[in-house]
Amino acid sequence: MPELLRCTGSINTRELRFSRAMIFAIEEINNSTELLPGIKLGYQIYDSCASVPVAVHVAFQLSNSLDPVFYTGDNCSQSSMVMAVVGESGSTPSISISRIIGPFNIPQVSHFATCACMSDKQQYPSFFRTIPSDQFQADALAKLVKHFGWTWIGAVRSDSDYGNNGMASFLDAAHREGICVEYSESFYRTHPRSRIQRVADVIRRSTAMVVVAFVALGDIRILLEELSLVPSPPRQWIGSEAWVTDTKLLRFSFCAGAIGFGIERSVIPGLRDFLLDLSPSKVAASPMLTEFWEDAFNCRLGKSAAEDERLCDGTEDIKTLQSPYTDTSQLRITNMVYKAVYAIAHAIHKAVCQERNSTTHCDKFTRIESKEVLTKLKKVNFSRNGYDVSFDANGDPVARYELVNWQKSESGSITLVTVGHYDASLPIGQKFKVNRNITWVDGGTQVPVSVCTDICPPGTRKVLQKGKPICCYDCILCPEGEISNATDSPDCFPCPKEFWPNAERDICLPKPVEFLSYNEVLGITLATFSVGGACLAIITAAVFYRHRTSPIVRANNSELSFLLLFSLTLCFLCSLTFIGAPSEWSCMLRHTAFGITFVLCMSCVLGKTTVVLMAFKATLPGSNVMKWFGPPQQRITVVSFTFIQVLICTIWLVLSPPFPMKNLTIYKERIILECALGSAVGFWAVIGYIGLLAVFCFVLAVLARKLPDNFNEAKLITFSMLIFCAVWITFIPAYLSSPGKFTVAVEIFAILASSFGLILCIFAPKCFIILMKPEKNTKKHLMNKD
Repeated sequence: MPELLRCTGSINTRELRFSRAMIFAIEEINNSTELLPGIKLGYQIYDSCASVPVAVHVAFQLSNSLDPVFYTGDNCSQSSMVMAVVGESGSTPSISISRIIGPFNIPQVSHFATCACMSDKQQYPSFFRTIPSDQFQADALAKLVKHFGWTWIGAVRSDSDYGNNGMASFLDAAHREGICVEYSESFYRTHPRSRIQRVADVIRRSTAMVVVAFVALGDIRILLEELSLVPSPPRQWIGSEAWVTDTKLLRFSFCAGAIGFGIERSVIPGLRDFLLDLSPSKVAASPMLTEFWEDAFNCRLGKSAAEDERLCDGTEDIKTLQSPYTDTSQLRITNMVYKAVYAIAHAIHKAVCQERNSTTHCDKFTRIESKEVLTKLKKVNFSRNGYDVSFDANGDPVARYELVNWQKSESGSITLVTVGHYDASLPIGQKFKVNRNITWVDGGTQVPVSVCTDICPPGTRKVLQKGKPICCYDCILCPEGEISNATDSPDCFPCPKEFWPNAERDICLPKPVEFLSYNEVLGITLATFSVGGACLAIITAAVFYRHRTSPIVRANNSELSFLLLFSLTLCFLCSLTFIGAPSEWSCMLRHTAFGITFVLCMSCVLGKTTVVLMAFKATLPGSNVMKWFGPPQQRITVVSFTFIQVLICTIWLVLSPPFPMKNLTIYKERIILECALGSAVGFWAVIGYIGLLAVFCFVLAVLARKLPDNFNEAKLITFSMLIFCAVWITFIPAYLSSPGKFTVAVEIFAILASSFGLILCIFAPKCFIILMKPEKNTKKHLMNKD
């Protein structure tokens, strides 16, 4: 191995296994009778030391064609022609190499450079890879995080092309999935320790339980070592394929439960035997193997050693060595190296070999250009050991990953366990599958919670916190009349008009329908007074009928008294039509019955008042006024006044009658079942006509109140009209301001109060004399002649 620049640090045994796997694949191809028969591939391996300057130096040497590539025995059939390059492991060195060799059309096939940026064929026209692009991994990681309900995460990345581009792809995918990032920190292995400490402190102080690490292997080791110095709260690590499958990191026990996507584990027949077949002569012939051997067994190869070192004595057995070099149980990236070599070999095969009579003939003297190999490489499609190899238009393979989990065994050691798969070639919804139980941080079996804000329960909505990401929000109770029936609902939506939310505001329930019913105290009380008033009117009529020949009954037209008592009975009973569920007939009946019966009542009172007034006028000499106010005229007056009200009610019912309706505006949470007036003009015309008659009665009664008589009925009518007018004047504002069923109650109360006022003021004094003071029930007493 040419020594371009001296590397510092210890040898990476994992990378050594990669290089040995490449040699193994080349030797398999050189010994194959089907692939490139008669042609042997040569190779040269360079150690880039994970350094961009060294990788660039190598790239310039390759493009200058300083090294032979094809070997046939000891004589090279073609020299100074580089057909292809395998590598590099890192994205940044691979980018540097590709920019140099790309213009020369030298194909580069990487086994571990995953930066999505290298899928751009405008910038990297000769770049291929057997490992999927980070774009696929970023999408898979975002779906993984979303799958487990983590919306509040931390992110760390390598400050390199791999980490920066990979994290950018992941953050973009996470944003589409509605995932928020509390912090996103970058670092590199060569940064000062203070920078690494700052990143570690951010992880320790953060509130995010989940940490997504898009970090190269060499960088994550340094970060985990720093975190191990000062214990941090438990963190659920989500790893990229660069480190999550590396067994050397399993010693960090605080990362137990980590999950991430790794390249599919594979089997390469014969590789383990090849890796262990290291004779002393092979080791001594290679400076790379010599360094590995001396480091692994802590001895010196050769004839001399320093005082504090021992010489290797030949008893060292590589088969007993526990090292990433000898561990073939997790062949993932190694298989990518293996496939890269075979992909190049198949491309060369297509360029120099032909099928003749079912036999493959290859001309080892055919001079081919690297550009031809590049063209053939785009079309390779084969299978090796059951693993398909092909490239899309961007030079990327089909993305397939295993979901691996760091699980603690019964012995306490951490092992890698495959718990699921991701296949980008499958339809949406079938790409990601978890088929085994996952062990989480601290060995838990419950999925850890990592959210900025706990989920908002049904009945609330999310309100973003000012200056915070969209995942940080407050849970606000839905406004009146609105619900949310899902967790983390961004909005509440109103219930239909006839529905109202329950107390939790997560379901719409039918609004209770409210009306003045016979089943409630108010309805029962009003109904009792209504029936009681009707009974009182009937009893009064019975008393009057029993004493119908007495002077006090006959004093002021007993016929009008009986008609007045009849109308008062109807007034009391009509209030019953206001109680109960409104219907089409009850709505029309209640207002018309009330209007007509009250006009009948007022007509009777007006007739009695007129009779009293005219009776005293008739006592004047020469007056014959009573012939115009006799019983026939009184009947005609009552009928006429009543007929006018009947006419008003008829017009009202014909043009725009009252009707039942559901009032949804007075109360938000319940429905008021009431009678709509239909025509407000009709209703107030009925009320106004009653009021007009009442005022007319009141004026006449006041005029007749001082007429000489021991029992002047005009005084009683005056008091009754005062009560009647006071009740109905008070009724108007009370009616207009009372809500719901109380509007009906106010109307019933006005009917009952005015009816009781009439019956008590007009008939109670007469009944008192009839029943309690019969000695005053004489004509002389009434005429004040004692």
